[in-house]
Amino acid sequence: MSGFTRDPLHYGDALVYEALQGKWRRYHQHCGCGEDWVDAHAIPAGFRVVRRRPGFVALVGPGLTEGVDEERLTTNALWRAVVGAPGPQGWFERVQIFERSEEELAQKSTRRRAARSPERLDRRRKGVAGEPVTEAQGRYLNSLATKISRERFDELYAVATAKTATEQRQPGEKTSALITRLSKASARVLITLLVEGR
Repeated sequence: MSGFTRDPLHYGDALVYEALQGKWRRYHQHCGCGEDWVDAHAIPAGFRVVRRRPGFVALVGPGLTEGVDEERLTTNALWRAVVGAPGPQGWFERVQIFERSEEELAQKSTRRRAARSPERLDRRRKGVAGEPVTEAQGRYLNSLATKISRERFDELYAVATAKTATEQRQPGEKTSALITRLSKASARVLITLLVEGR
């Protein structure tokens, strides 16, 4: 997920910019305010969030996807809002277009509803809930945890375990102890969040 996109399934007929959280978080370090770049800069500058998922946020707004020539797209307007300096991009980006027929959209919607059915979710929970984090996952998670703050790790840990009964960090508890409480499935989600969201 990254770049200018036209995807009728998710965005109708709107042109959208899907921004990788990890990349734009690094850009935002130039600001030094310590706030979330979307809430503190993008939204006040007039950009609107149309979709938010772990790892990326989809935005629309003036100078980025509105009032622009689609043959000359850049992220300079968003850069100015987030970094507070003129955008450095001197090249133009292409639009990713996802063309789906009405039949394809209907089939995908049906598959999604089936995936969310209580019976299927129950089977998935029974299949993975009892599987603990693997040794390899544990080592990798401990390594990733050293690269971010404890507070940020706890935020992502809470996201990864939101639909489980996993306890969050207790006062004085080490990160390694938190990791041992994860299921194999939650560990997989947390790894993805840490890799994409650093």
